[in-house]
Amino acid sequence: MEINRRKTRQVMVGDVAVGGDAPVSIQSMTTTKTWNIKDTLKEIHDLENAGCQIIRVTVPDEASASALKKIKAEMSVPLVADIHFNYKMALLALEAGVDKIRINPGNIGKAENVKMVLDGCKAQGVPIRIGVNAGSLEKEIAEKYGYPTAEGMLESATKHIKICEENDFTDIIVSLKSSDVPLMMAAYRLFSEKYDYPLHLGVTESGTFRTGSIKSSVGIGSLLAEGIGDTIRVSLADESVKEVKVGKEILKSLGLASGGVTVIACPTCGRLEVDLFKIANEVEDRTEHIKTPMKVAIMGCAVNGPGESREADIGIACGTHEALLYRDGKTVGKIPEDQAIERLIQEIEEFSNSH
Repeated sequence: MEINRRKTRQVMVGDVAVGGDAPVSIQSMTTTKTWNIKDTLKEIHDLENAGCQIIRVTVPDEASASALKKIKAEMSVPLVADIHFNYKMALLALEAGVDKIRINPGNIGKAENVKMVLDGCKAQGVPIRIGVNAGSLEKEIAEKYGYPTAEGMLESATKHIKICEENDFTDIIVSLKSSDVPLMMAAYRLFSEKYDYPLHLGVTESGTFRTGSIKSSVGIGSLLAEGIGDTIRVSLADESVKEVKVGKEILKSLGLASGGVTVIACPTCGRLEVDLFKIANEVEDRTEHIKTPMKVAIMGCAVNGPGESREADIGIACGTHEALLYRDGKTVGKIPEDQAIERLIQEIEEFSNSH
């Protein structure tokens, strides 16, 4: 089933289009101190290699702002400066040549300061992400609603958008994040009914790799399936590269992205006669670098194994300590269990090189 994506206006973040008919992009954020250029670039390059398309760094002080120019020069994807409350950091980030600024205009003080930031962004073609968070709504909105609500989050976003529009600035991306998945989903749906600004989806503070991956997959994935969302960030209390991996799988599972090896593996049962877990996990780990789109089926027995394996680009249907190997729907031959991993890796690399 093809997803009918909601039509939004398009905003350019460096050379990455967000919104309109552009593919849904994957973002992440570094965990290092930005002023530590060496460590920050190490993490950025790891993220780039993992497939991250937009990378954000925190800019809480002048030491961090002064590092942005060198960091930007060593990157191959757009750089976003994450700024809270301090308009001066936004101006320094613009001087350094960042590609986007995450800042809420209503939280940076006097009207003239806001205008300086928005005029600077406009002059350089730099968009702003307005980031509404259920846990940090403005005091008056929190008091009005009593507790975080989707309506309150929409009101906060509307407040910041109006400030931008009053300054003739519409290069805006918006996020409405919460750690509560139903609340987050309700806020994005409400916003989508009112505005056509592109949306950055995320479940904030979603937790560890296990819980965060599930909550993000449910929240982000459900909205994407409804056609809502233009760029995503999976927020995990774990290595940032894992955020990108989960994000890629969310997009691939919905047919919104392709590329790399998709492993199809059965959950196993009492019919299993080989160590399928070992085979599937090692093959997945050792093929992360492959960019060519392909499906690899690793099946545990003769019930569903042959059918799934024939439908995949490469597949094995396991028997008693051996497996039937398939490629392009045709049987290649039998392989012993202790040769299965190396043979699969070989077949995957040959398939990648030939496509």
